[in-house]
Amino acid sequence: MYAITGITGKVGGAVARTLLAAGQPVRAVVRDAARARSWAERGCEVVTAGMDDAASLAAAFEGAQGVFILPPSDFDPLPGFPEARVVIDAVRAALQSAAPEKVVCLSTIGAQATETNLLTQRTLMEQALSTLAMPVTFLRPGWFMENAAWDVAPARDTGTIPSFLQPLDKPVPMVATADVGRVAAQLLLEHWHGVRVVELEGPRRVTPIDIADTFARILGHTVVAEVVQRGTWEALFRSQGMKEPLPRMRMLDGFNDGWITFEGEEADIVKGEVELETVLRGLVSQAD
Repeated sequence: MYAITGITGKVGGAVARTLLAAGQPVRAVVRDAARARSWAERGCEVVTAGMDDAASLAAAFEGAQGVFILPPSDFDPLPGFPEARVVIDAVRAALQSAAPEKVVCLSTIGAQATETNLLTQRTLMEQALSTLAMPVTFLRPGWFMENAAWDVAPARDTGTIPSFLQPLDKPVPMVATADVGRVAAQLLLEHWHGVRVVELEGPRRVTPIDIADTFARILGHTVVAEVVQRGTWEALFRSQGMKEPLPRMRMLDGFNDGWITFEGEEADIVKGEVELETVLRGLVSQAD
């Protein structure tokens, strides 16, 4: 049996679907059982646990052949990441107590970066889980293609999309959540020893110009990407309700300046199957 956290989201759902298709039993670990009713109908066992509650997590992981950890993301963290640290401590204690045969944890591109940024939450998780006794795999995907959901409305309504990724012609490792979930499930089915890192991106790297051009093909009118000047970021993010915008700003700096990148050799990076256009078409259709 495989215990899956985050099953009600895109990545966790893709993990579960892949495992079910392979004939594997799945335990859905959710905070609210009502949200997992569709998974119960698919034959999944449903258990409730909070990602910040070590005791309930340990019970949810008990007897699992493998566990998929999808840490919740805090997009406006307090200094020092106190909320993330509570989750990290609970997850580590639960895994240590339940002792599943193996663990796959969703991390991120750039988790090896030493400069504090929004993705440091994943760095801290890697550091905590890497000392566990059971085999652990950290899956480090690139920038999610689904982040372009924010661009659907401006692309459709104004023909422009704002880009924090700069310069506009710089290729960025991006990947579809469907590929992330599929690969995570495949990793869970493997056997390995110790701690390993698997890095994942889509079939090809993507520039902001590529995103705009792809929207243009889908929408049938011109779409252009426009740089959001670095000097405007803090005021903009604060106007959107953020209280601590610096971690997000430094994450974007990391992508733009090249210090948030894959750590391994290019030949070792796993390539996904889902193209950018497939993802953007799905986002546009959902917005209609």
